[in-house]
Amino acid sequence: MKTLTFEKDGHIGIITLNRPNRLNALSQTMVRELHVLFNTLDEDLDARVLILTGAGRGFCAGADLRGGDGEGAWDERLGPIQSQYRLQQGYAALILRLRQIPQPIIAAVNGPAAGGGFCLALASDVRYASESARFNCAFIKLGLSAGEMGSSYFLPRIVGASHAAELMYTGRIIDAKTALEIGLVSKVVPDGEVLPAAKELAREMLSNAPLALRMTKEVYNFGLCAPSLENQIHMENRTQVVNFFTDDFREGAMSFLEKRPPQYGDK
Repeated sequence: MKTLTFEKDGHIGIITLNRPNRLNALSQTMVRELHVLFNTLDEDLDARVLILTGAGRGFCAGADLRGGDGEGAWDERLGPIQSQYRLQQGYAALILRLRQIPQPIIAAVNGPAAGGGFCLALASDVRYASESARFNCAFIKLGLSAGEMGSSYFLPRIVGASHAAELMYTGRIIDAKTALEIGLVSKVVPDGEVLPAAKELAREMLSNAPLALRMTKEVYNFGLCAPSLENQIHMENRTQVVNFFTDDFREGAMSFLEKRPPQYGDK
């Protein structure tokens, strides 16, 4: 891949946005490559937890407004409105794919996360930040709405309505300390330590049964927009019964009784 790297550390998949000279800004090539990678990960059950991070000193500076790499509109024959709309759909669909793939995703935010980069972090399940991380809804500073790529959906759910409105209406840049205080990130670590910290969390997740972990993400996703407590409990009941009949549930119960670590086989 031209703009990304993907490597595995055991059952941990590490996605690195790799345009460090542009603070890993989202080019059209990067968007297409992320879609291809997510489609692959949809079927890769060997990668059980994902970490998303950036190369160099930035996480992701958002959409690449300067273009470059010979990139233009996706289909200029459609005219400016349709071409721009298709482009917008391609960017925004990344957020849906992040939620649809079965692996929990940890954003290891190693520097600025602005605009679309901020949205990638918001759509991740957990956010860890380095001390140099910065976050903002950059779109409103460019004459656009701050609602972009799911930001108006995730941000109020993560930090609450008042903090979300303040960040969205002002486009203010906040540092890692502030992000931790308002609940935007779970942990802040010194620069250079965010990827090891994310790996430690991933290994803790991997101590659980693989199917149980995947189905917990399904339940979590459903809970973000469940119409009622009753609907959410129906979803939980379905998930528990499915897992109840797995070999891994029997192994988990037996290992608990025998006071030993479980040996899960994803069956």
